[in-house]
Amino acid sequence: MPEDNGAEQNALPEASQGPGGRGLKLHHLRPAPGAHKAKTRIGRGEASKGKTAGRGTKGTKARNTVRLGFEGGQMPLQRRIPKLKGFSNAGFGTSYQVVNTGRLAELFPEGGDVTPENMVARGAARKGELIKVLGTGELAVALRVTAHAFSASATAKIEQAGGSVTELS
Repeated sequence: MPEDNGAEQNALPEASQGPGGRGLKLHHLRPAPGAHKAKTRIGRGEASKGKTAGRGTKGTKARNTVRLGFEGGQMPLQRRIPKLKGFSNAGFGTSYQVVNTGRLAELFPEGGDVTPENMVARGAARKGELIKVLGTGELAVALRVTAHAFSASATAKIEQAGGSVTELS
């Protein structure tokens, strides 16, 4: 009685033949039967989603696209918001990098000169931005601080500790 060679019949021909065709190659791979389903061809006759083509029945969205910003007849947002009203000084304001006196005491425990370059090098402020020194924290060492702006309490604490304040213009 002959043996059942069902396994050999399903094998790909190049996968097992000769020394040149050994092993499985990428170009031999095929998807499993039934793994790929044909895509639905919309609008190609009433047999398959043909009549309304998945758009429902009647209405604007069934006939053509709704324009951008349309809100169903209600006054649209771009017409409800006022156009060019008022004036704001927000774009003209000056913003500072804030450094507290307590932070200066941590970064410069030995005292000495404190300049914007030194503060940037030690990570207290970002490069190229204005620096304002505020008076939060305690200061025990004499510092000669140079910055773009100072609060009144920061000036008092630095001078009380024996240091000096120089404001850059």
